[in-house]
Amino acid sequence: MTAGAGAGMRALRDNFSDAQVIRKPAVTSAAGIVAAQHKKAAQAGAEVLAAGGDCVDAAIATSFALGAVEPWMSGVGGGGVMVLYRARERRYEVIDFGMRAPQGLVLADFALTGEGAASDLFPWPRVVGDRNIHGPGSIAVPGVVAGMELAHQRHARLPWKELLAPAVRLAGEGLLVDWFTTEIVASGAADLRRYDASRAAYLIDGLPPAAMWGIRSEVRLPQANLAATLAALAASGPRDFYEGDLAARIAAEVGAAGGYLSRADLAAYRAVLRAPLAIPYRGAQVMATPELTAGPTLAHALRVLERTPGVGAGAGPDAGAYIAYALALQEAYRERLKGMGDADGRRALGAEHLAPACTSHFSVVDRDGNMAAVTQTLLSIFGSRFTLPSSGILMNNGVMWFDPEPGRPNSLAPGRRCLTNYTPVIAAAADGRMLAVGASGGRRILPAVMQLLSLTLDYGMDLDAAIHTPRIDASEGAIVIGDVRLPAAVRAALAARFDYAEARVQTMPMKFACPSAVARSGASNSGATEIAQPWADAVTH
Repeated sequence: MTAGAGAGMRALRDNFSDAQVIRKPAVTSAAGIVAAQHKKAAQAGAEVLAAGGDCVDAAIATSFALGAVEPWMSGVGGGGVMVLYRARERRYEVIDFGMRAPQGLVLADFALTGEGAASDLFPWPRVVGDRNIHGPGSIAVPGVVAGMELAHQRHARLPWKELLAPAVRLAGEGLLVDWFTTEIVASGAADLRRYDASRAAYLIDGLPPAAMWGIRSEVRLPQANLAATLAALAASGPRDFYEGDLAARIAAEVGAAGGYLSRADLAAYRAVLRAPLAIPYRGAQVMATPELTAGPTLAHALRVLERTPGVGAGAGPDAGAYIAYALALQEAYRERLKGMGDADGRRALGAEHLAPACTSHFSVVDRDGNMAAVTQTLLSIFGSRFTLPSSGILMNNGVMWFDPEPGRPNSLAPGRRCLTNYTPVIAAAADGRMLAVGASGGRRILPAVMQLLSLTLDYGMDLDAAIHTPRIDASEGAIVIGDVRLPAAVRAALAARFDYAEARVQTMPMKFACPSAVARSGASNSGATEIAQPWADAVTH
C-alpha cells in the first residue's frame, strides 16, 4: 500500500464517530428461526415454519423472497449452494446449484483490449466492451430454481405454490425505497442505465431513486413483471423455468440482445446432490461445500489453525489468536491461488480477487433441529445489470468468473462450471451444539466463516457474543485488515507482524463479510445477522 493510499484509508476512517456503538442482539427461541439479509425474507421463511413447514420449506420461501426484496444480490437469475442437516437421521447433504458457461459461448467475442485489468471484481485482463462483466454476453446458466426444486423434492412438506406465495406478494407490493435502496442503486447506476429494462426498473428519470423525507410518504419501484413471473412459476412448477414457456422467453430475450444462453442450456441444467466436505476440527465436525467453492480452502485454514497452540485459551481470542487467524488464512489463500478452475485436479481452487458484498446468505433452523445454510448470488451487484424485459428477472454475470485469457486453468470455455467464493457450513461441536453459518462478501466470506467457527467452537461463545466480536480480514494477499474495535494490544501486535490496515464495521461499503447464522443447543435455537447490515435480521415464529 502506498503512503497516499494509507493516508486516504485513515482519512475515511477518521470521518466517523469513535463513540458510536452498533449492536444487534441475537434471537433465542424454542421455535424455528430464519436469519437472512432482509427482514421481510426472514419473515417469509418464519411464516412457513409457523404453518408447519420443514426447515427446507422455509429455505425455499426465503430464497424466492430475497429475490424480490434484495434483487441485486440474488434471485432466480443466479446460482448458489446449500448445506442441509437432517436431525432425525443425523445426515448432512449438499445441493449444488452453481452456474455454468453457456454451451454456445463464442470465445472470439471476448477479445482482450491490452489495457490492463478489468475494473470489476477480478484482476482478469480487460475484455473489449467489458462484455464479460455486464450485458447479455456475461450471463451464465442460472441454477437457483433447480436448486430449490431438488430441495423441495427431497424434503419439503408444503406445496411448491405455497412456498412461492410470499415472494409473489412482496414483488407485487413493489420495491420499497429507503436510504439503503438509494445507496445500492446508486452503486450500480452507471451500468444499469445501459439497458432499457434495467433503467426502467431501478432508475427514475435516469437517476437513483431517493427516499421521501415525509414520515407518511413512500417511494416504491414497481416489480409487476417479476411478480407475474413468480406467480406463473408458482403455478406451473420449477421446470417451467428450464423447459416451459418461461424458458423460451428467457432464451429468446437473451439471444435477441446478443447473449449466448439458449433453451438447450436451460433444459439440460440440473442441480446436483453432493456429499459434503467433512472437516474434523478439535473434536468438532464442520460440514462444508466441496468442489468449486471455498470449502476446501476453509479445510486448509482450519487444519493450520488446529495445529496452532494457544487458540481457544481464555474467554476470547487474544493477540496470538488473531495472528494465528491471519497466518492460517494467508497460507490457505496462497495454496488456493496456485491453481484454479473446472479442470481435473483443480476443482478445489479459485483465483478470485477482492469483491464487494454481492451475494445473499441465509441460515435456517426448525423446531426439530433440521438446519440449512444457503448462499445464492448473481456474482456482481446487479449481476449482468441486464433485466429481461418481459419477465423482470435480473440476470447473473457468471461469465465474469472465468479468466478471459486463453490457456489458463480457469480460462473461459463453453459449458464450464463457475468458480465461487461462497462457503456455507453446518458444524457440530463436541458437546452437541450445532451451528449453521455463511456470509456474503466475496473473498471476505472465508475469513468471517472461519473466525465465527473458532469463536463458537474454540471459545464456546453463543451467537450473540460471536456476532459482536471484532474480526480481521486476511483475504487481500499480504494486507491484514483489523476492526478498529479490537483491543489496543491486539491491534499493536497485528501492526507489528503484518502489513496492517484498519476499518470500521459499517454499512456501505462493507469492509468485512456479512454473515447470517443460526445455532442450536439442546432444544433451544438462536439466530443472528451482521450488526452493520440494516436490513438483515433473525426472525422466529
